[in-house]
Amino acid sequence: MTVSLKTVTLNDTHRKLGAKMVPFAGYDMPVRYSSDLDEHHTVRRAVGIFDVSHMGEFRVRGPQALDLIQRVTSNDASKLTDGKAQYSCLPNNDGGIVDDLLVYKLADEDYLLVVNASNIEKDWNWIQQHNTQGVEMEDISDRTSLFAVQGPKAIAALQPLTDVDLASIPYYSFVQGTFAGAPDVIISATGYTGAGGFELYIPNEYAAAVWDKIMIAGQAHGIKPIGLGARDTLRLEMGFALYGNDIDDTTSPLEAGLGWITKFTKDFTNAENLKKQKEAGVNKKLVAFVMDGQGIPRGHYELVDAEGQKIGDVTSGTQSPSLSKGIGMGYVKTEFAAPGTQIFVQIRGKNLPATVNKLPLTKGAEV
Repeated sequence: MTVSLKTVTLNDTHRKLGAKMVPFAGYDMPVRYSSDLDEHHTVRRAVGIFDVSHMGEFRVRGPQALDLIQRVTSNDASKLTDGKAQYSCLPNNDGGIVDDLLVYKLADEDYLLVVNASNIEKDWNWIQQHNTQGVEMEDISDRTSLFAVQGPKAIAALQPLTDVDLASIPYYSFVQGTFAGAPDVIISATGYTGAGGFELYIPNEYAAAVWDKIMIAGQAHGIKPIGLGARDTLRLEMGFALYGNDIDDTTSPLEAGLGWITKFTKDFTNAENLKKQKEAGVNKKLVAFVMDGQGIPRGHYELVDAEGQKIGDVTSGTQSPSLSKGIGMGYVKTEFAAPGTQIFVQIRGKNLPATVNKLPLTKGAEV
C-alpha cells in the first residue's frame, strides 16, 4: 500500500528550481537545491529562504484559550504579551513530550500554536482531549504557507518588501502587517538556525507571489533557496532539539535540558511527577559534543566511556560545515554531562573520542 505524500503550495516551484525532493513528515519536501555545504554557508554568511510550509498551525481563541494553553504546555503562557512568542512543549502523562511548539499571542483570547509537521494530528487530538471548556480551535495548517528567511543579510533582503521596521523586532517577537503585497502576514523573529532572520506566515493564495518577490529582492544579497539538509546542520550547530530525534514521547523535558521552559508556578499535564524528577535529579542528560578528531556521529550510535562501557546514545549527528568536524547530540549518564568531559562515539567498531561542549557549538553567523 502506497501512502500519498502531501505537498506544499510551492511544490512545483521547488521542482523547477531543481530541488531534490524527499518524503519528510508525510510531505514531499526539498532536501537540497545545490549542496548541503553551499546552502549551509549561504545561511551563515548571507541569506537563504526555506519553505517550511509543512509545519502545523492551530488558532486557539476564546475566554478560556489561555487556560487551555496553560494546562497543556509546560511554559508559562500568561507571561506573553501581544506580539510575543514563546518556545514550549506539550508534556504527556508518562514523563515524556508529545511535541515541542511555539505559542504566539496575537491578542487577548487569541493565540497561534505552531507544531511539528509529523505531529499535527497527534497534537490536535491531544489538545482537544484537554479542551473541556469549549475553547474555539481551528487547524489552519493546510491554508498557511511558512517561509523562513535566515541569515545576517535577511533584514537587508526583506526590508524593501514591507513598511514594518524589521530591525526593531526583538528575538521571539513578531509583527502582523502587509508583506510583499500580502495582508496580515505574521513576521516573526523565531528562527531555527541561529543565523538571525524571520519566519513569515502567509495565506497560501499569496505564497507564490511572496516567494518570487523575496527571491528578487534578495538577489543583490546572494539569496538562495535552502533545503532541509542544511536546516539540519544549521540547527545542530546551535544545539536546537529536533522532535523525533533528540526529544520524543519517552524523553523528559528536564533530561532534554528544557527545564527553562518547564514552569512549576502553574499546574500542567504531569507537573507533579516532573517536579519530583527535578527535585530528585535526572539520571541522564541531553548533551552536545564535538569530535576530537576524525569521525562523523550518526543517530543511534552508542556513546561509551574510556573503558568502553555504554553511557548513552547519539540522537543527532553530522559533519559541521562551520567547524569542519563531526558534531552531535545525545543522552549520557549525568556524570558525563559536564562541558569538557571526554566521551567516545562507537563508529564502525572503533571508540572515537569527543568532548562535551557548551551550546552553541559555533557562532550563529559567520562574518
